Amino acid sequence: QVQLVETGGGSVQTGGALTLSCVLSGYIGDTFCMAWFRQAAGKEREGVAGIGIDGRTVYADSVKGRFTISRDTAKNIVYLKIDSLKPEDTATYFCAAAWSDSCLGLRTFSINTWGQGTQVTVSA
Repeated sequence: QVQLVETGGGSVQTGGALTLSCVLSGYIGDTFCMAWFRQAAGKEREGVAGIGIDGRTVYADSVKGRFTISRDTAKNIVYLKIDSLKPEDTATYFCAAAWSDSCLGLRTFSINTWGQGTQVTVSA
């Protein structure tokens, strides 16, 4: 059974940066499409970045230029680097995995496994 554990959240000031990490366990090989979603209080969960099985990346328009997704297949880790943080980035960030590149659509219904989430809070 695939398990995802996120770390790296915290409280930062506007303009700061964070790098979130997601460790994968219980799988064989790198045959997963990985994505990061976020959910702010009272709002729906939204996809922000995805990386396909072949390394192709996609980003939500709202985060392009500030978010960078990457993966270290040897260490079974997926990262989300967030620069120039804004108060509207405040949310719980979830790591997600899908068995195919369908996760690159950044839609919740394409996800097979979720992490437990890590909180990011950005103060003005």
